[in-house]
Amino acid sequence: MVGIFDELHGVCGTRPDTLRASMSAEPAPTVSDILATRGGEEMALNDRHLNPQMGRILRTLGFDRVWTGGEGAHLIEAHGERYLDLVGGYGVFAIGRNHPEAIAAVEQVLAARTGNLPQLGVTLLSGVLAEQLLARAPASVAAMVPANTGTEAVEAAIKIARAATGRPRVLYAEHAFHGLTLGSLSLNGNAEFRDGFGPLLPGCDPVGFGDCDALESELARGDVAAFVVEPVQGKGVNIPAEEYLPGAQRLCREAGALFVCDEVQTGIGRTGRFLALEHWDLQPDMICLSKALSGGLVPVGAVLVSRAAFDKVFDGMERAVRHGSTFGGNDLAAAAALATLRVLDSEGLVARAQRMGELLLELTRPLVERFDVVADVRGLGLMWAIEFGPPGGAGARRLWERVEARQPGLFSQLVIVPLFAEHKILCQVAGHHMNVIKALPALMVEEAEIRRFAAALEETIAAAERYPSALARFGLRTGIRAARVRR
Repeated sequence: MVGIFDELHGVCGTRPDTLRASMSAEPAPTVSDILATRGGEEMALNDRHLNPQMGRILRTLGFDRVWTGGEGAHLIEAHGERYLDLVGGYGVFAIGRNHPEAIAAVEQVLAARTGNLPQLGVTLLSGVLAEQLLARAPASVAAMVPANTGTEAVEAAIKIARAATGRPRVLYAEHAFHGLTLGSLSLNGNAEFRDGFGPLLPGCDPVGFGDCDALESELARGDVAAFVVEPVQGKGVNIPAEEYLPGAQRLCREAGALFVCDEVQTGIGRTGRFLALEHWDLQPDMICLSKALSGGLVPVGAVLVSRAAFDKVFDGMERAVRHGSTFGGNDLAAAAALATLRVLDSEGLVARAQRMGELLLELTRPLVERFDVVADVRGLGLMWAIEFGPPGGAGARRLWERVEARQPGLFSQLVIVPLFAEHKILCQVAGHHMNVIKALPALMVEEAEIRRFAAALEETIAAAERYPSALARFGLRTGIRAARVRR
């Protein structure tokens, strides 16, 4: 069998061992030199050094563009074509790509040459960020634990919950996504992410999302440290019934367990409130934040913690450093985050997210009545999804069932691939084995682009609903691309 490096040689050119030998005596190039001279090598470098399977996926779907820039709600490819970006770095670019105020904040820190990360010391910007976030959060939280990512924030919440309560178990909702490091993965309700990485953390158990009876039953055992829940589940954009989250919070209080809201994706204005928990007037013991907090420029994360829980964990000088992160609270991240908060306020992006989200639902909810294959359209602010189901005709339904048995979620690909190729709109399937398409546009997206997306979606679904012919077209296109990839 041809080895992976031999197979990639035709795509990438130079073998890795030859390349290493030729570069060993050369200094590392500057960023300016790389951008000026090596554009177009992105896919080859990925295949050689990063994730060749991702490269195969992108080529097969026709998503293998060379992205040379980003502005606002758009990605820009090498020929200058602008694509409406509804993936948004999985929700990172809430204030838009390369917002000038966020860039300026990072440049100001670099120019000031601050005494960043003294470790045995504290810095100003991280403290001001904590002050600003806590001022916008519910009164139930009173301290901030810095982190770098969403999964780090969840890991910190697990540790704090166990230390503060002295209890071992952590509950999470089925279909939840809280991150991919080992602790966060132990709270992940999706088998495709968990399989092969066990054994995971003991004492982490699922309950049904929306099922207060199941939660109450688990809490009654008296050994639960925390229930960690997304106010809106990112995988599938599952929105709970109105009474669920307040009921879950009450049950946790009664059982002495901490109630933790994972706002990594739903926070920072995404749902039309600064925090999604505001829709239900929640007062959690901890709130996990990340993604959009720095405008997409610098990794950043944070856990907002109740004073009672915080003081039980950091309860003496000898315990002051029992949890932390080397780069957590660094000046670049804090400056970018502070700029993001200013932009949200000055541009009215939280209220805008609510308005644009309502418009998007208004334009797309009628698709449920128009198309047999559209099972549901749902959203909160600019966190939106459309779910597909089998067509009504007996023959088309049988074909759907046979295809879905072999390749779950294929119908969604019949929609997102033409949206990208024909309409220059990038969006995502909301999870493995799901026929759900999800959109997370920048909060500053123009109304005209929302309308363009809705019109393109309607046109694409109309073509995809002619299921046998749409499936044949898709198979032909992807088959040709897959053959090229194999060559």
